[in-house]
Amino acid sequence: MTGDDAHSTGDSTRAVRAGLPEAEAYHPTLPGPVFAAHYHLPGDATGPYTYGRESNPTWTLLEEAISELESPGEPAHASVFASGMAAISAVLFSQVRTGDVVVLPNDCYQLMPAVRERLESYGVEVRTAPTAGDAQLDVLDGARLLWIETPSNPGLDVCDIRRLATAAHAQGTLVAVDNTLATPLGQRPLDLGADFSVASGTKALTGHGDVLLGYVTTRDQALTDSVRQWRKTVGAIPGPMEAWLAHRSLATLALRVERQAAGALALAEALRDRAEVTGLRHPGLPTDPAHVGAVAQMRPGRFGCVVSFVLPDKAHAERFLAELTLVDDATSFGGVRSTAERRGRWGGDAVPDGFVRFSVGVEDPEDLVADVLRALDKALDGATRGASTA
Repeated sequence: MTGDDAHSTGDSTRAVRAGLPEAEAYHPTLPGPVFAAHYHLPGDATGPYTYGRESNPTWTLLEEAISELESPGEPAHASVFASGMAAISAVLFSQVRTGDVVVLPNDCYQLMPAVRERLESYGVEVRTAPTAGDAQLDVLDGARLLWIETPSNPGLDVCDIRRLATAAHAQGTLVAVDNTLATPLGQRPLDLGADFSVASGTKALTGHGDVLLGYVTTRDQALTDSVRQWRKTVGAIPGPMEAWLAHRSLATLALRVERQAAGALALAEALRDRAEVTGLRHPGLPTDPAHVGAVAQMRPGRFGCVVSFVLPDKAHAERFLAELTLVDDATSFGGVRSTAERRGRWGGDAVPDGFVRFSVGVEDPEDLVADVLRALDKALDGATRGASTA
């Protein structure tokens, strides 16, 4: 697909066709997974496929598809990994050396503090600042790499990718953006100036809660080579079945992203009038602190599937979760079935005990909203009964 063709093609069309091989009579439109540890390799060890830890035809098709979604207007190179954390680690540890400075958000994914500890143990200086207000600019001086997560997980704050990337590049700093929550159909970090777009494909990209996957996309071949060398060295490779399932799932990505975003906004609007709900966040709400920034850099109507809010305490949140009938009490987000959890149970996020991260699936929004409001009523009744017997 040429650059001009890419810009004239809609997201659903692109997602359905991305990464498919040229049509060949009597062959499947999407070949099945290639299970191979090694390949026929006469002579010198050159060619596209030499050993299973380095390359695989099933990865290739998925990587081409992700590249088309992340960067439809310019050539890019995606690299797939066994998980989102494998992708994150590949960028950080392939680019950073002892004595370098890395800037991380202090409100990002809950496993990033463990990454910080590992970086610091290797002699890397790590600075942190909040996502909101582009606060990372204040600690950027002299950094080797700036890590951005927008919208942030689980707080849903937003920063200005273009502004941060421009300031970083002015001093020779690389920029990586965790694009997991937005997806490439909601936001394209490479178009906004980032060097790397990184995501957990476990979430909305695959969308069914049955695949662990991560990926890194960049337009720079040297950066791609370094990331892939890290993948090869540590063996952080996806299985061919997982790669094939991820590629198959891309066909419905646009449909899922749009339906989930619409459902998330409907849920957020329904929660605004609940007295026991505080700290309500969703970038699509016009009243949300992140809304203006989200509108400036995210695609219209695609502000993500996650809604976060706070209930009075741990017990209240757990009563609410137990009363839900259309929602699984489970971690992760971006799946076709709605999930919710009391995020504080993991211990890695600076959130209140009653903080709930809610991932909206593709259920009918009116059914989901009704289930949530009913569960909230039941949880509130439980609190009232508990108070009356105390």
